[in-house]
Amino acid sequence: MSELILHHYPTSPFAEKARLLLGFKGLSWRSVKISPVMPKPDLTALTGGYRKTPVLQVGADIYCDTALIARRLEQEKALPAFFPEGQEMITASFATWADSVVFQHAVSLVFQPESVAVRFGNLPPEAIKAFLADRAGLFSGGSATKLSIEQAKHQWPTLMSRLELQLQREQGDFLFGEPSIADFALAHSLWFLKATPVTAPLVDAYPAVSAWHARVLGFGHGASSEMSSEEALEVARSSTPAALPNEDFVDPNGFTAGQQVLVAATDYGVDPVTGELLFAGREELIVRREDERGGVVHVHFPRFGFRIEAC
Repeated sequence: MSELILHHYPTSPFAEKARLLLGFKGLSWRSVKISPVMPKPDLTALTGGYRKTPVLQVGADIYCDTALIARRLEQEKALPAFFPEGQEMITASFATWADSVVFQHAVSLVFQPESVAVRFGNLPPEAIKAFLADRAGLFSGGSATKLSIEQAKHQWPTLMSRLELQLQREQGDFLFGEPSIADFALAHSLWFLKATPVTAPLVDAYPAVSAWHARVLGFGHGASSEMSSEEALEVARSSTPAALPNEDFVDPNGFTAGQQVLVAATDYGVDPVTGELLFAGREELIVRREDERGGVVHVHFPRFGFRIEAC
């Protein structure tokens, strides 16, 4: 069986979500460190242009977006489950909300001037400027709109007070009793805030939330070992993509296998990926593409939050 290879960087909140997912499952994985900013030539040789962090590679199969990465890891090891039986809808839907609404608030709070001054205090001014310019590009062109710091501060107590009450009344130790994808989708945004003393009090002021957050982080990151990006490319070149899913489903917009398509995120990081559509299922899209460095790869995207159009 092919190794799990995570392309990520240490300070990425969504990468932290993926690392916790791996830890919860007790999985071993290879760690490929990527740049926080563009260009990312070794990564995009595999993805075809998708630039968001993290990306999971399994041989010649490339999985984009943590929502789909979670489902791939569920295939790797069924238990403990990210989507507990009977709670599949509520946990997945809560995760989608947390990954968008709560993360949007966290971004605004983290990038307020006081927080930036502390978070990037050791970097030269030109490096900070380059990072912020990269993030401005990342969050342009999609449906995600920037939440003003004033509005984020205004609404944050409502979000956290609701969470505090839920955790105080929940009979289990996690959001819906047993741990699920919902916990990990919420935890990474709070982890992002706790990185500096400027924003950490926005989490620490809520004792039930803080205790729950420590329990989620307690799952750790599993067992990782370093791998270079060139080694990961060689794995892709020398591997054969996995068999396609066997799912009886007709795409509502009429897309069929064999078409040349463009797939892109709709919220932010909307860089398009083009290739041959191989599979369109209820949760997943798979595009075949060929790169002189990565070879023939199958790039996997979630259906939700991504668009597809014919080339």
